Amino acid sequence: MTVLIVSSLDDLHARTVIQELAARGEHVELLDLSEFPTRLALSMAFEDGARRFVLNRTGGGRLDLSTIRSVWWRRPQPFHLPDSVSDRTHRLFAMSEAETAFHGLFRALDAFWVNDAVSDAAAHHKPWQLAEAQQAGFAIPVTLMTNNPEEARAFWREHEGNVVYKTFRALPDAWRETRRLRPEEAELAEAVSVAPVIFQRYVDAVADIRATVIGDEVFAASAEMSRAAYPVDVRFNSDLEYKEHDLPPAVQESLHSLMHRLDLDYGAIDLRLTPDGSYVFLEINPSGQFLWIELATGQKIAGALAARLATGRRTAPSGNRQNRS
Repeated sequence: MTVLIVSSLDDLHARTVIQELAARGEHVELLDLSEFPTRLALSMAFEDGARRFVLNRTGGGRLDLSTIRSVWWRRPQPFHLPDSVSDRTHRLFAMSEAETAFHGLFRALDAFWVNDAVSDAAAHHKPWQLAEAQQAGFAIPVTLMTNNPEEARAFWREHEGNVVYKTFRALPDAWRETRRLRPEEAELAEAVSVAPVIFQRYVDAVADIRATVIGDEVFAASAEMSRAAYPVDVRFNSDLEYKEHDLPPAVQESLHSLMHRLDLDYGAIDLRLTPDGSYVFLEINPSGQFLWIELATGQKIAGALAARLATGRRTAPSGNRQNRS
């Protein structure tokens, strides 16, 4: 049986997990969707009560998808049409057909997914994340999502300017960090009407926590925010030291509840530990990075993910297990 990783060779996380799987004697295949249709051909056949799903690579190589035991939906790449398809309408049609065919294929595979592609896409939506985090028992920042300038101004006044703002989704060409809203930006409130913005009351932090959840295992690491040059967004503090962090059982239980509610098997969750000892949920990334945490703490996250994929089955959330490898 085969473990399939949907990503690209440029992805260090994918290469690391491939090495871990190979060390376990597992057969691994990397599927880079940007190779379709120029270097990959897909065939799906249904006949006599049976089905056949096959990918053929240009120049040789064949992958029988009936051999797939588990799939890591890591960082799927966009399809790449040949330049010969130059008409815009034709390109849109070809892309739509490719996406529909492949997503139908993925739903039809009898495999264990980390994560299910549909659930993974849904879990990226921040309004749903926050709603489910509340239901899972987490405290969340006071939040307003709006394109109403008057509501944005009222939120600013209500929280005395102690407000941050961020995007719903990070795009490669329009990436924005979480920023503190400054008084001089109040005049830009009218621009909110063009697209909704996420506003949140700023949460003071003793530490920022990254909790990586894989099945029933939790790998938590913390960084002291008193040492942060930019405490608004921990990602802009490359010199912060992360250490293994013991999460209280109740927080672990909420993590597993959230993963169950979002139908995820893997997730990278950002929490803030406040001065009063509370853990505040910020967001979850269903395909978040983990190698920097592994390198800093020695936690065997890649190995745990490889073991999960090799096992090829889902276990019920236990809510009380934290990996201390």
